[in-house]
Amino acid sequence: MQLRLYDTLTKEKPPFVPLDAGNVRMYACGPTVYDFAHIGNGRAAIVFDVLFRVLRHRYGADHVTYVRNITDVDDKINVRAARDYPGVPLNEAIRKVTEETYQQYQDDVTALGCLAPTVQPRATEHIPEMRAIIEKLVAGGFAYVAEDHVLFSPQAMNEANSVMPRYGALSKRSLDEMIAGARVDVAPYKRDNTDFVLWKPSKPGEPSWASPSGIKVEGRPGWHIECSAMAWKHLGEKFDIHGGGIDLVFPHHENELAQTCCAFHSDRMANVWMHNGFLQIESEKMSKSLGNFFTIRELLADWPGEVLRLSMLRTHYRSPLDWTAKSAEEAAKTLDDWYAIAADAEGGEPSPAMVEALYDDLNTAQAMAVLHGLRNAAASGGARERGEFAASLRLLGFLSMGAAAWKGRKQQASGIDAAEVDRLIADRAAARARKDFKESDRIRDQLSAMGVAIKDGKDKDGKPVTTWEVA
Repeated sequence: MQLRLYDTLTKEKPPFVPLDAGNVRMYACGPTVYDFAHIGNGRAAIVFDVLFRVLRHRYGADHVTYVRNITDVDDKINVRAARDYPGVPLNEAIRKVTEETYQQYQDDVTALGCLAPTVQPRATEHIPEMRAIIEKLVAGGFAYVAEDHVLFSPQAMNEANSVMPRYGALSKRSLDEMIAGARVDVAPYKRDNTDFVLWKPSKPGEPSWASPSGIKVEGRPGWHIECSAMAWKHLGEKFDIHGGGIDLVFPHHENELAQTCCAFHSDRMANVWMHNGFLQIESEKMSKSLGNFFTIRELLADWPGEVLRLSMLRTHYRSPLDWTAKSAEEAAKTLDDWYAIAADAEGGEPSPAMVEALYDDLNTAQAMAVLHGLRNAAASGGARERGEFAASLRLLGFLSMGAAAWKGRKQQASGIDAAEVDRLIADRAAARARKDFKESDRIRDQLSAMGVAIKDGKDKDGKPVTTWEVA
């Protein structure tokens, strides 16, 4: 069974062959830590968590390195630090903001069922690597110094006679198209409009470090160079997979690819580039102006993380995703059913059909169809079928708790007093035993008004038993 992954660069889905099967290496762009992450960031975290799990399943947990970076130097961070901590030295305020926001992000994606990456490097801890790459680019003629800035020249890259790809190969755009489609900073010191900043002088009070390439004033890195440096430090000059949202293809990933390939005279930065599609809310683009901009934290207040996870995995990662309240409601009902059937099952291996679906470019939409069949087999079968169903769900990041804990979480979130419900059910059973059906119906109505649905049945010995759940 071959693992195939779609490569944005080649537009093909060849068999995945790692550079080193003993250390499969992947990098995904993480958050800029200045505020709560939005639900679109959550989709990217879930997609690459599934990939991480699939790679661990195929190659072994100890043979996969997953790097997800933290961008902790950015103008938005500086603005929030000055706003939230007036009177505190800016660098100290920035650290407070980034520490707080970093932890918020960790808590949120953990609630979504995401495993911790192997390494989560911070940009500010990799300034030496950034300077080293910049020095290589200047020495190779791919970058130049102008008015205390260092700028990368896509034109110089495209004129180089080497194995390196042309600038624009990832996004499939010409230089003219990139100028038209980008927010180009017009500056007199630029040689060409497409040139982008690798390093710039810091303003008074901003974070600053010793500059590369003989620049005497202190400065700070441009956005794109950060990921090139962190990937190089932790994964090497070339690695297996680079991931992120489709919005990062241009300019961020295009520029990363250019910087790294030119610095190390390589034809590739990553062997496979993977990008998840856009996320919409109720069929509209997520936007603060439309009032439909949601953070992960806001949605977690209404739904368990696994509900959000399932809502997103029903759609193939490369396709646009329309997140709706209805989809979350359906996911919640599905998870209630899955937990009741499989959460307490032990042992088992994921279904081959499930693995085959995920090996086909993380085809989670097909995986959902497989899960439907596994669920039916588990509901009518024995321990083997339940074990296979449970293992398949866990491969996707579900069943993080036992069945009783899942049910109890729902009951607790509803505010329903479980002890009171149990007392009323006992009173109803007593009324039925004495054939007081009027009282029995009254208690049922009372439970229904409380938001409780009851179901009468029999236990394995044939004795009457009543179960309940939050309606």
